[in-house]
Formats: sequence, structure tokens, C-alpha cells
Amino acid sequence: MARPQPIATRTSPLALAQAHMVQRLLAQAHGVEDMEAAFPILGMTTTGDRITDRALLAAGGKGLFTKELEIALANGEASFAVHSMKDVPTKLPEGLEIACVLEREDPRDVLLTGTGARRVADLPAGAVLGTASIRRQAQALALRPDLKVTLLRGNVDTRLAKVRSGEIDATFLALAGLKRLGREEASRPAIETTEMLPAPAQGAIGIEIRSDDGAAREALAPLNHAVTQICITAERAVLAALDGSCRTPIAAHARLENATLSLSGEVLSPDGTHRWAQSVTLPLADPDLASARLIGTALGEALRHTGGARLEAALAASHEA
Repeated sequence: MARPQPIATRTSPLALAQAHMVQRLLAQAHGVEDMEAAFPILGMTTTGDRITDRALLAAGGKGLFTKELEIALANGEASFAVHSMKDVPTKLPEGLEIACVLEREDPRDVLLTGTGARRVADLPAGAVLGTASIRRQAQALALRPDLKVTLLRGNVDTRLAKVRSGEIDATFLALAGLKRLGREEASRPAIETTEMLPAPAQGAIGIEIRSDDGAAREALAPLNHAVTQICITAERAVLAALDGSCRTPIAAHARLENATLSLSGEVLSPDGTHRWAQSVTLPLADPDLASARLIGTALGEALRHTGGARLEAALAASHEA
């Protein structure tokens, strides 16, 4: 029997669902009958999972959901680490890389309310919105400055319980997560990207390996979805160009159709009073990651130029916080 290749994952219901998806895909791709033996799941509790009483930006921002998994990779305890790509920092630890990206699920957000309202505009005056996402907070306040935003963390059931009890009036969840969990809430209409751009790489699953692990790289090759990889590379380049942290409300969304890349990005002040947005549509003669990265970087730099001194001050303040 070949040596087992463990899959490191967080132990949240969504993270485990995604890890089991990767496990099944690996087994199918390589004709493995006993996938538990060949690709065992290594569940881990990350720093981000342990912090439930405050926003993640107060504890260090991006990387809190990946650190322990990356340690398991680095020390050889795991061959793969499965991540929601929106949680992955733009700079990875030396010796590690994202070797595979699965085909992306719908990246849009869903508004969940006790009243049946489907859009932010339909919420009652002064409604209480629960979220831990600085992006969603800023975008909602840009649309509705009258909303009252309160910190809300936890899994789907925890958040929905707060809505049903009336403690909050509304919350946001990613449609991709609801679909992967098989939740009935996934049938609710999503918020169009023209109203709320998603987080960079939202809806995409990435698989991280050690750069020197040729066997892991080879095993993942059949699973990689090139179009998704190109799109999220562009989106993450926007984030990197803005030096985005968990304290910075940044959104980006890319589509690749007929060798043409359409990319939109925006950055906001946390209170939603300022919003800077840019979009670009460019043909890609030879669609590849390098071209996507260049386009995303250029868009991020264009956003910086548009925002000028006010945006630079906001970005500087987010890193000093």
C-alpha cells in the first residue's frame, strides 16, 4: 500500500465538508477504494476557531484559520491542507504553496432575515445587522447608513438562531458554504454582485502543499480548475496591491469567458462613508496566472490612485489598529 497522504482541515462543519470533498475527488482521480486509508482526514482547531468573543481583526487578522494547518504541512504531519481561499493570506510561509484550486461555487452572499427581506434595501429602518466581516459591514452601511451593526461570529446554526430569536434582524452568509452544507437556506436568492461584491476568492477551495512534495503535487494535478485559479489569482492580486488585511474592507470578483477577463474591485472605509471602485475587461491572448496577476495588481493600484490621500490614510490606519 502506498504511504497515506493526510489532509489537514479545520473541524468546523463547513471545513470538514470541504475536506471530505477533496478526499472523494482524490480517491476518484486515482482509483482508490479505501479513501480513508489513502487520504485520512486530520481535523485541527485553529486560532481563528478558538476566538469567538471578538472580531478576528482584533486578534491578528488573516492567517488565523490557516496557521495550525500550515504547521502540520511543514512538519510532515499532513500532505495537504484544505482552505477556503478567502481566508488565505496573499503571502504564504516559505516552502508552502497553493498547488490546486477546485472549481468555484457561487461566490455571492445571501441575506438571512426574520422578515423575509432579500436585499439590504428591504430591511426595516434601524435594523440590527450581525456580522464579523468588516467587508460586509462596510458594504451594508454604504447602502444603508441607518443600520446598526453588531459583532456576530459562529456557525450557520448559531447565526440563524440569533435571527430567529429576534436578537438581530439580519446576517449574511456565503452561498457557497450553504450549498456545500446542503442547507435549505441555499435556495434563497443571492445578493447580486452589482449590489455587493464578494470577498476576493470567496467560494473557492484551495489545497496547500509543501513546495518540495512532488507526490502531493502530482496527486492534485487532476483536480485543478484552471479558470477558477486564474480568476482568484486576479482577485487576490487586487488584495495584495492594496496590502489588504482583515481590517480593510476589500472586495473583488473576476470572470473569465471566451479568453476575456472581467475584474471588479472595491475598497471602503469601515463605516461605509467612502467607497472606491474600479472595473476592467481585457482579452487574454494566452490566459495564465501571470497575466491575471498583472491585471489584478494594476486594478489594485488604480484603486489606490482613485482613492488618493484619503484611501492611503484609511489603509495606514487599518494596519496601525
